[in-house]
Amino acid sequence: MQAIGRRLAGTSSADRRQDDPEQAEPPPRPPHGPGRFAAVARPASRLLRHEWTLAAIAGVALAVLLTWPTLKHPFTTIPGDAGDPTLQAWQVAWAGHALATDPLHLWHSNTFFPASYTFAYTDSMPGYALAGLLGHGVEAALFRYNLLYVLAHALAFVGAYALVRQLGGIRTAAAVAGVAWAFAPWRLAHSGHLNVLSIGGIALCLAMLARGHGWSLRDGHRPARHRPGWIVAGWLVAAWQVSLGLAIGLPLVYFLAATGLVVLAAVGWARWRTGRWALGRRVVLANLLGGGVFAGVCVWLGTTYLRVVELNPQARRDLAWTEMFSPPLRGYFVAPADSWLWGEHFTAARAQLSWPPEMTLLPGVTLIMLAVAGLSYSVFRVRHRVLLGLGVLVSGALGLGTSLVGQGDPGYLTLSRLLPGWDALRTPGRLMVWTSLLLAVLAAGAITEFGRQLPTLKWPRLAGRILLLVPLLLVVVEGVNRTPHPTVPTAPAALRSAPDPLLVLPSDSYSDAHVMLWSTDGFPRVANGYVTFVPASQQQIRTASTTFPDRDSVAYLRQVGIRSVVVLPDRLAGTPWDGITTRPVDGLGITREEIAGALVYRLD
Repeated sequence: MQAIGRRLAGTSSADRRQDDPEQAEPPPRPPHGPGRFAAVARPASRLLRHEWTLAAIAGVALAVLLTWPTLKHPFTTIPGDAGDPTLQAWQVAWAGHALATDPLHLWHSNTFFPASYTFAYTDSMPGYALAGLLGHGVEAALFRYNLLYVLAHALAFVGAYALVRQLGGIRTAAAVAGVAWAFAPWRLAHSGHLNVLSIGGIALCLAMLARGHGWSLRDGHRPARHRPGWIVAGWLVAAWQVSLGLAIGLPLVYFLAATGLVVLAAVGWARWRTGRWALGRRVVLANLLGGGVFAGVCVWLGTTYLRVVELNPQARRDLAWTEMFSPPLRGYFVAPADSWLWGEHFTAARAQLSWPPEMTLLPGVTLIMLAVAGLSYSVFRVRHRVLLGLGVLVSGALGLGTSLVGQGDPGYLTLSRLLPGWDALRTPGRLMVWTSLLLAVLAAGAITEFGRQLPTLKWPRLAGRILLLVPLLLVVVEGVNRTPHPTVPTAPAALRSAPDPLLVLPSDSYSDAHVMLWSTDGFPRVANGYVTFVPASQQQIRTASTTFPDRDSVAYLRQVGIRSVVVLPDRLAGTPWDGITTRPVDGLGITREEIAGALVYRLD
């Protein structure tokens, strides 16, 4: 960890010992007595006081504080709502279960029986498979989801902090950028989307790749600081980020591809001008190795999702989805309802948006003001500020989707036609991940320049340092949430005794998300499942089961392999299955049993 911190900070061990006498190598100690303890305690003390250790601790502490009360009742509640989060809690649990039992059948989950490739029916997160090994059952699934929810915010802070430090920002600037990016007001609208919140790998992989190539905004390219190991690590982190969902990962893929083309062009130009290669053999090999792994993961995920579309044509999302979720320009200045500071102030503005969860995109008032200041007052070079500003404008324009002049063509719709997979990104506003990151870097440039000029100012140094902390306090306040944390319905005891494959009624989006979570207790095969489209096989089962129990429905369910049906009477009102509990079962060759308020029909 200490070596990692030194590398990202751009300072070698020898440099640190030369600049700081306290870092000099200690004299030899005798093999016994207090010297042995000191030999262990001193490195441990330095590690605990190291910048990167403190940054990681600060990230976790801020995440616990600014996502509270997520960890107050982690075994029974869930942030946001009891819909999508319960689906994603199942996703993490299934990935861990498949990793431990049958990794080759990861994509063929226990839901949507008897269909295949069901784990890829939505933006899955196989990158969290290791976390899925933690514990068993519903309570463990909720706990690990809540833990990942908090740690995703912490990693976003650390990633942005590391990126700004590598680009040349001071610690305070890096902390402001980390908080502003990880806890931005717009992210509060996605409290139910762990895949959207899991963005830390984006900034972290960029920091690692920049470090490995010896590049920063302040100092440019320094070949003497090439670190092939960091290059490989950066590509691996990028691959892991993509495995957390293509909704956020696919723009990263195209950003890295475009950056690679620019770097190749620059290297070729330098070779033509000077006759020498700007990148050494080890750097090239590191990029080939890491980039190969990254490309392999992208191909693995891409071909799997294409297979799902082949089997389920209704899963293809046309451009009408993009039009529905495209935010207006004013959406960039509207905060979501879950923002403690700004939520109530924008109630009327949110009412004018057709889909507020995807259209309230305020990155933070403080961040906007600091980024604007960073365009003219910054430690970064003018050309770099111009590029960052253009990046904000381009990503912001693309984030408008079809709301842009010309209905997004040229723009978001152009990319949907030209770039493979881009048409599946139906929510343009999520490009705020990139817009806010660029704003954070611009803001960091302004704060760093102020910190650099601080010793030359005439006012008291203490006052200047306090003033330097004001932006940090402001972005922390803007990140305070009032996100609801509903209690998740408990699993019916009848599910444990019903033989699988089974069907739980009623079967609809709300109920099936809970059934998926409940199925983490042993992972029985269930015909239920919740995604944004209804697979043909699921629709057929739902249609046939509306008359259950009768001769035709029983015969059809037996035909597809269903062995039992679990009916939850307290959820039937207003559904197509209302009244099912009073229907007779005589002469159908099935049995019915009441277990803790639920009915279990055994078909075999």
